[in-house]
Amino acid sequence: MRIATTRRISQTFFFIIFLWFCLVTTLGDRWWQLRGWPVNWIIELDPLVGLATLLSTRTLYAGLLWGVATIVLTIVLGRFFCGWLCPFGAIHQFVGFVANRKRSVAARIKHNRYHPAQSIKYWILSFLLTISALELAVDFLRLPATQLWFCGILILIGLTFSGIYAVRHSRVDLKKTAVIFAGFVVLWFLSSHLFKENPTSAASLQIGLLDPIALVYRSFNLIVLPLFDQTELKLSAAARLYDGTWLIAAVFLAAVLLNLVIPRFYCRFICPAGALFAVLSRFSLWRIGKISDDCAACRICEKNCEGACSPTSEIRSSECILCVNCINDCRHGLMTYQSAPSATGEIPRTNLSRRQFLTATVSGAAVIPMLRVSGSLGSNWNPAVVRPPGALPENEFLSRCIKCGQCMRICPTNVIQPAGLAGGLEGLWTPVLNFRIGTSGCQHNCIACGHLCPTAAIRPISLDERQGKGKYDGRGPITIGTAFIGRGRCLPWAMGRPCIVCQENCPVSPKAITTRTVFNPVNTGTRLLVERADPFYIELGTVDLKPNQFATGDYYCAVAPSAESRPRRIITNWERGLRVADEFAFEPPPTPGSRVEILVRLQQPYVDPRRCIGCGVCEHECPVPGKRAIRITADNESRAREHALLLKN
Repeated sequence: MRIATTRRISQTFFFIIFLWFCLVTTLGDRWWQLRGWPVNWIIELDPLVGLATLLSTRTLYAGLLWGVATIVLTIVLGRFFCGWLCPFGAIHQFVGFVANRKRSVAARIKHNRYHPAQSIKYWILSFLLTISALELAVDFLRLPATQLWFCGILILIGLTFSGIYAVRHSRVDLKKTAVIFAGFVVLWFLSSHLFKENPTSAASLQIGLLDPIALVYRSFNLIVLPLFDQTELKLSAAARLYDGTWLIAAVFLAAVLLNLVIPRFYCRFICPAGALFAVLSRFSLWRIGKISDDCAACRICEKNCEGACSPTSEIRSSECILCVNCINDCRHGLMTYQSAPSATGEIPRTNLSRRQFLTATVSGAAVIPMLRVSGSLGSNWNPAVVRPPGALPENEFLSRCIKCGQCMRICPTNVIQPAGLAGGLEGLWTPVLNFRIGTSGCQHNCIACGHLCPTAAIRPISLDERQGKGKYDGRGPITIGTAFIGRGRCLPWAMGRPCIVCQENCPVSPKAITTRTVFNPVNTGTRLLVERADPFYIELGTVDLKPNQFATGDYYCAVAPSAESRPRRIITNWERGLRVADEFAFEPPPTPGSRVEILVRLQQPYVDPRRCIGCGVCEHECPVPGKRAIRITADNESRAREHALLLKN
């Protein structure tokens, strides 16, 4: 068996594993549902997720330790993850293979030549990692103002290494070096008083925008699999719907279809994980290379080179993704996988200049503070952004969420949706709750999303904590928001129509939505006068009522003048009369000429913010189409006490 065939088998195997993990990310106890399957394993193998999370939070979620194994294997083997394991890379390679079938050998070689623009992925990596490390960098700059003794130790270490370097390099200008070192120390101490701890400089995890594993999970969870739900091949009990997925689809399709122009376009020019693997592969013990420099330069080895790493001449080892096509294609058997350097030389370094690196780093350091100048993490926060139960406070949440869509896929009621720009540009595609989509609100007995989140942006909680029971009884249930009634759209408040749907569906006990009964007059379009009457029936004068219009049990009548003014419930009516319930009999009957007024009994809803948990069942069930009459906002959420509505006694 040729080694390229082994690589294809590996790619197919891991792609099937990835697809299976996406399929089984549904609640249930059957073998094809979530019952212990390690559905986050491929995400956890991605070292970029672990590294960026480590920089942004200074902690590493246990599952992400798998990334250490990937790093070690990359240092030993090279970029095996890109060529043998990555499911997104397998898609690119397959589409590129289809596109290349009708191209000539010369055209293939042309498309697989190294291009200087392949350094763009290193820009992207530097930019995204700087965003993740922003808070860490600010804390370092503030050290002289917070940990002076530690700064002294660092300065002594710096002086020691500078002295050793000066001794070993006799040409070093000691005076110039001392001045530069002293200047850096002075700037460091001055900057410690310029930077203050505030949400503007908090870290933000944005690698999920372009990280290949997060991107392919998001695309399959929110685009590909829901398309099957629209057919007879349903994968869920109800069709899954997701809001604003056109942009997710556009990014996914653009990344895939660009392979028709240049094979592995995304991997070569954009992929930040590929850039990280390229940096690590500089130290790899094994690599692709030539065993002899006796090469005819036929360039056949570049015909199917997926990484465009120039195997004909000095191979760019950092760009090689171990597709091993060159080993199969070389007619002279010169290409091999070995521990020795290539006989024709190597270019191990990445094609990224110091100026380009600084540009990307400074841009990354500036972009998040610029986005947060609006106060989006302070007093100008958007109450429409309702996060799932267990979500960390917003600044911590944004420093952990990789936008993979796993929580959205597992949500049994389909209310967790990808955010648009409501939470700001840095909140794009993070999970928010949209209670108009799906089959219900956020179920009070569900804690699935937190247990599936690979980075603990939504922390795993117990059912007792969610419901405020057991040892959490003193805290009460987790509140994700509060319901507010728009009286201008509410049927009982604005339209004079009976409705208690929100109160009936409120799952909290005692209910967070209560009603107050009022009787409002109904406009019948004409004056109603008694013509004849007995204790149960009233015949009206010239009038034309719709039969049984008032027979729903919500309509009452009152007669004036009358000895008893209480409203009486109508059980039926016809064109020129009505009948009241037996328990509301008239004693004595109304006299002819008395005025009759039809009243509707309205139960106007009120929300008790001390009991409302923001589950959104009321908003989902509200019969008012479009903009609901009762809506959930993030006010009073448990994760941010500064958003509390009520003062504690």
